[in-house]
Amino acid sequence: MRLERVAAHVPAGARLADIGSDHGYLPVALMCRGVIAAAVAGEVALTPFHAAERTVRDNDLSQRITVRLANGLAAIEPGDGITAISLCGMGGEKIRDILDSGKARLSGDERLILQPNGGEQPLRQWLMDNGYRILCEEVLRENRFDYEVIVAERIGPVIYTTEQLYFGPLQLQQRSPAFLAKWQRALRLKQQTLANFARARQAVAEEKVQEVAQHVRWITELLA
Repeated sequence: MRLERVAAHVPAGARLADIGSDHGYLPVALMCRGVIAAAVAGEVALTPFHAAERTVRDNDLSQRITVRLANGLAAIEPGDGITAISLCGMGGEKIRDILDSGKARLSGDERLILQPNGGEQPLRQWLMDNGYRILCEEVLRENRFDYEVIVAERIGPVIYTTEQLYFGPLQLQQRSPAFLAKWQRALRLKQQTLANFARARQAVAEEKVQEVAQHVRWITELLA
């Protein structure tokens, strides 16, 4: 379901770079459906790299999907003409670091389709700091985990508030049932964390206590 939601945001006719492609399922599915024109599947580890090669070969797509063993955006070469980049299934900080260290490979014209496993706030911060506007956001629940999909393009500067960076600017407006349910669960966990802090034998840094207390206030206001 997660990959389906990511696939839905890949523009028709795109030249896709799927970074951390694992088995290469996303570019292969999109190519089989005739959605994309070409793709690069990038993998940094040998086992998933070989798995992606196998998936591409088994689907007779070796002419149209290039599988590269490379770290992050180093999988992208100037001649690829990439128009969309997907980064899925890793922490938001990891996605941020990949984008940041590979900035030289970004033309600024690509659509970024990101599916972080947590760490959305620092990822949104990077997008804002680098002139990317969030065009679409959604929350989905799969296998008892909440996942977010964030779609962004560099179409002029934007300023998000601290709360917008925390919850997602579009999520705050739309307040979908999945989004509200995610934060109801998060509120219980944060309240439990505060209770644990209060009972802890060793003092917890005041800064940390205040941060969690702030999040509890924000979530309480959101759900009210």
